[in-house]
Amino acid sequence: MSLLNPQLSAFAAVLDEGSFEAAARRLAVTPSAISQRIKSLEDRLGQVLILRRSPCTATPAGQRLLRSVQQLRLLEAETLHDFHVVPDGSTSATIAIAVNADSLTTWFLSALATLHAGDGLLFDVRVEDQDHSTDLLRDGSVLGAVTAIAQPLPGCNVKKLGVMRYVPVASPAFVDRHFADGVNASSLGQAPMLVFNRKDALQWRFVHSVTRARLTPPMHYLPSSTAFVEGAALGLGWAMAPESMLERPFAEGRLKPIAPGRRLDVPLYWQHWAIRSATLARLTDTLQQAARQALRQSR
Repeated sequence: MSLLNPQLSAFAAVLDEGSFEAAARRLAVTPSAISQRIKSLEDRLGQVLILRRSPCTATPAGQRLLRSVQQLRLLEAETLHDFHVVPDGSTSATIAIAVNADSLTTWFLSALATLHAGDGLLFDVRVEDQDHSTDLLRDGSVLGAVTAIAQPLPGCNVKKLGVMRYVPVASPAFVDRHFADGVNASSLGQAPMLVFNRKDALQWRFVHSVTRARLTPPMHYLPSSTAFVEGAALGLGWAMAPESMLERPFAEGRLKPIAPGRRLDVPLYWQHWAIRSATLARLTDTLQQAARQALRQSR
């Protein structure tokens, strides 16, 4: 059972699944029916909403509509719950949220597990760098995001979560080989560096804090938080790693700071659309509670 207009359900399903065919399978209709519903919706609104490519993406007009539809879907699930209606697969309360990979690896999952156990909530988690996760809020892809941006987007609320501390680390042998004469422009320009992806700016922020020189060090790209730490321990390069992931490799002597006393503190916030939703309120409270236990709290 769905309370949403079938055209809106089809619109959301296409963007969730990435194609008309996958949306049809999810909604148990034909691809032709999905196409007709999208065409009818676009005719009614007088604008193209979906770019027909692989995967399908929203146009700017579609992004505006998606923001509203995401909120309607959450409120629909809450309404069905209030009336004790068991949702089918297309109307389950699935909440789309964005989070940086390090938070997902270290503290975020415990909050989701608590909410799933207590309320049966389902999650569509999108991994995105903390400096860019609000882009997914802005385009309507998610209802909330863990972000390093304190200024709320228009129509959003923001809550402080805490501070994630990063430490520049490498294997002892790597430090002896590349940083025997200290951490400076010369050593940083020659030592291989681990970078999560092209959006990851943490290593560059650390380099900038040490030297203003324009450096072009050799780089490895490793898009996994656990592989990031393991890669540093195996001597692939130096990396900025969350301190919460370093206790064991430090104790085992597999990693050490390349510059004792130096670190980067990244404040994290939870931004979400400002809608009156009990589910979103519980999600926010649970995330804040988990963050208080796992992150440093600023005074």
